[in-house]
Amino acid sequence: MSQPDASTAPQGPVLVTHSEGVCTVTLNRPDAMNSLDVATKEALLGALQGAAADESVRCVVLTGTGRAFCVGQDLNEHVALLAEDPQQLWTTVARHYNPVVELLATMDKPVIAALNGVAAGAGAAFAFAADLRYVAASAGFNLAFTGIALSCDSGTSWTLPRLVGAAKAKELLYFPRTIDAQECLALGLATEVVPDEELAGKVAEVAHTLAAGPTLAYGAVRRAVNFSAGHPLTESLDYEDQQMTRTGTSEDHRAAVAAFLAKEKPRFSGR
Repeated sequence: MSQPDASTAPQGPVLVTHSEGVCTVTLNRPDAMNSLDVATKEALLGALQGAAADESVRCVVLTGTGRAFCVGQDLNEHVALLAEDPQQLWTTVARHYNPVVELLATMDKPVIAALNGVAAGAGAAFAFAADLRYVAASAGFNLAFTGIALSCDSGTSWTLPRLVGAAKAKELLYFPRTIDAQECLALGLATEVVPDEELAGKVAEVAHTLAAGPTLAYGAVRRAVNFSAGHPLTESLDYEDQQMTRTGTSEDHRAAVAAFLAKEKPRFSGR
């Protein structure tokens, strides 16, 4: 994974790059701290839809340019729409935020959030929907919703309690503040805290390791874990059975068994 420098970043609110099975989706509004205006939300949704549908993509990385990962809704655009067309503000949750989060949480391949800077509001929620969150030492999270008298969105009510527990989730939402990287690690919001200058290299290493792995198995695991969070044991066992059947008939499973018998390292195709 390579992160464009804020001063030389190519044009466009969202950049998409591919490298050996890894698709890196980069929010690219550094001057606006990667806040989400309509154009950015639509570009992000399109990029994630493309990555989810592309069988050559076996791991997705979401990151940002500049000093922020994503600070959520673009409040400058928000104020203008509040005066001109307030209905558009509330339809954007269903049109943009919800499908973005659902893709991040359920696409059939692993997703990594690489937090190069602060993640606030919907930006934090996007990171929570990923499987792994690598956080730069200078970065952090802020659950900013109630600070502007709004409820939480973008799946925060679903992901955050599962990461930190319901009581802590409500505390963080009631009293918004920037949670620094080390506290994020202690709370379970961060998979690992990485020195700023090492973030890109660390995430690239992890992403390429996952991209070389059994993609269908990773997708099945993430779906099973999400399913079991909202279903009783019997239904979760049945869902596991379905995913075991699906992965048990995959090319990767046959390759892994053959490699085990031959005492060789398996090579996975992602199929």
